[in-house]
Amino acid sequence: MSLELATRVLGYVGPGVEAEVFVGHTALALTRFANSFIHQNVADATTAVRLRLHADGRTATGSTTVTTDEGLRGLVARTLAAARLLPPDPGWSGLAPPAPLAGEGNWDEATAQAAPDARADQVRAFVDAAGGLETAGYCRTLHWSGAFANSAGQAISGHTAEVAMDGIARLDGADGVARMATGRLSEVDGAVLGARAAAKARASAGAVELPPGRYEVVLEAPAVADLLGNFALYGFNGKAYNERQSFAEPGAEQFDAAVTLVDDTLGVTGIGLPFDAEGTPKSRVTLVDAGVTAALAHDRRTAAEAGARSTGHAVPGGGAFGALPTAVRLEPVAAGAEAAAGAVVDPAAAALVAGVERGLLVTDLWYTRVLDPKSLVVTGLTRNGVWLIEDGEITTPVRNFRFTQSYPQALAPGAVLGVGARTTTLPDSWGMSWCTTPALRLASWNFTGGASG
Repeated sequence: MSLELATRVLGYVGPGVEAEVFVGHTALALTRFANSFIHQNVADATTAVRLRLHADGRTATGSTTVTTDEGLRGLVARTLAAARLLPPDPGWSGLAPPAPLAGEGNWDEATAQAAPDARADQVRAFVDAAGGLETAGYCRTLHWSGAFANSAGQAISGHTAEVAMDGIARLDGADGVARMATGRLSEVDGAVLGARAAAKARASAGAVELPPGRYEVVLEAPAVADLLGNFALYGFNGKAYNERQSFAEPGAEQFDAAVTLVDDTLGVTGIGLPFDAEGTPKSRVTLVDAGVTAALAHDRRTAAEAGARSTGHAVPGGGAFGALPTAVRLEPVAAGAEAAAGAVVDPAAAALVAGVERGLLVTDLWYTRVLDPKSLVVTGLTRNGVWLIEDGEITTPVRNFRFTQSYPQALAPGAVLGVGARTTTLPDSWGMSWCTTPALRLASWNFTGGASG
């Protein structure tokens, strides 16, 4: 159906125009809970058609959700009219040539077709496992299918499915969190997540204020995900690199040797369509290889400017945002001896905590804002639990901090003291992207004050 729509739109464009069409169908179902009961269950299914064309040296883009013949013909007419009014586009890099998919990506029918009861069961398990604490959050399922066709002969389609759960437990103003995303509903255990969130909330009682300064830290996966998301947007973004706004220097040893970072939609943990918004098939791209910056994410336009090839990272709106990795994974280390996790520490971070003489365990970062994109200095707050670590043990809950930290500097050579052996996939709050990461033990993190200032 989607590929048929795409080819139909191409037929309406006519000869003498370079055109590409993406048809996407998104079915999102969301079950939200607050005060420990479900208060909203919604579902939305939308088919959207996006057209980009290049005519007489000018490029224009249009979109519609009206898929009747009249609606599609109107889309073509409006986009052609817009192209005539726009200035010439000397950076036009042409259409993606015909190329087969490198893989089908991840798909699970049970997740795509999950009923509301399946999400409600996960919420019930989360709430019950919290043992009477106030809880809030959501469980969502997503089915995303897409088809792409262009006038150069490229025609491909694919689909993906996702389930995500994010919840907090609260006790006397202290929150604990647990969240995850995966391609299979069968891999979600609301009881495990609820118990983890509740344990963190209970262990946050009586938090003390510590002085600002540099502390050794263990960042759990939700906190590390903020680093990876900012690396993707500001660092490995081909547009940012071309504009000299990125810290990335391909070939330079910018990270600790323990850091290997890949973008891998088609991998075991990957979620997403197997091609990008320009019809370029996706494949695994190593962004950082054992500490050395190895590659950048490019769409066709940024690749042409850099004298490179598209890596399959075009996104809708890429003219403004650039080319973005959407399935970033920080590679874990080989599993070693297990350490006792205890009530507070995520099992994925337990071995890292055991090696800290004095430092902080940080669950999550939020309200992060970039102060300087070139050096990627970020300011933000901790949340959902911070604890003092002494002699490898969690000793005292700590009040939230404000921090100001260069993210690349935090992972620079010699700065990474440990990488966890287990990964967690985290959903992005803003769009169709995901981060998969273990916990990290870092030599230094710059805390500049309390959460109030």
